[in-house]
Amino acid sequence: MSEKLQKVLAQRGLGSRREMERVIAAGRVKIGGRVAQLGERVQPGEEIAVDGWRLGHKPVAQGRILIYHKMTGEMCTRSDPKGRPLVFDKLPTIRQGRWVAVGRLDINSSGLMLFTTDGELAARLMHPSQEIVRRYAVRVLGRADAGTIAKLIAGIALDDGPAHFSEVKDVGGDGANHWYHVSIMEGRKREVRRMFEAVGLVVSRLIRIAYGPVELPRTLRPGYSRALSAPAVEAVYKAAGLAVPSKSR
Repeated sequence: MSEKLQKVLAQRGLGSRREMERVIAAGRVKIGGRVAQLGERVQPGEEIAVDGWRLGHKPVAQGRILIYHKMTGEMCTRSDPKGRPLVFDKLPTIRQGRWVAVGRLDINSSGLMLFTTDGELAARLMHPSQEIVRRYAVRVLGRADAGTIAKLIAGIALDDGPAHFSEVKDVGGDGANHWYHVSIMEGRKREVRRMFEAVGLVVSRLIRIAYGPVELPRTLRPGYSRALSAPAVEAVYKAAGLAVPSKSR
């Protein structure tokens, strides 16, 4: 039975169906050596290639999610012209599909990252409509008084629109540095850093400690990854508003 090309690509873990529609429209997908057209269907066993990378014939099973402890200095891209270390270089090799990052962390940030071979799951986890909470441990130079914390929760005007934390918790500090745990329901570029900068505080360290129902394990060393257990996988799918897969990998 034939299936829509964008659905097949999403099943291979290359991204959401909407993302795959853009890839197809850009002429980056070939079927049997010819450039694919948006909206066409493919038959089982047809040869599909994306950016010259040939896909396997079997759909990628649903349910595999990996957590990774990103180190400062690592890039969240698949390549870097400056030759800097990449998070993808540290992930285990898989036979079918590829790892899709659920959100990014900038080069100066560290902590929890999620990877999955389910492109639709990744897209849902990152979409603001799902209101998936991201929690960060933030060290700043100086200290936020009660009025500043109130502003961060009420909302800050940034260049790309208003932003606010759903929670700001003072967790102490020594000397010129002070730590806060903050929660936010979106993941715009450098958003946490920019919010603190907007109230006159410079972030000297930023660590993501949780993404939705998944917390960064204390036992997971920087630069290492770990597969989520079946119950944790179910919790992630439920947080994304998706049906829990009947088969896990």
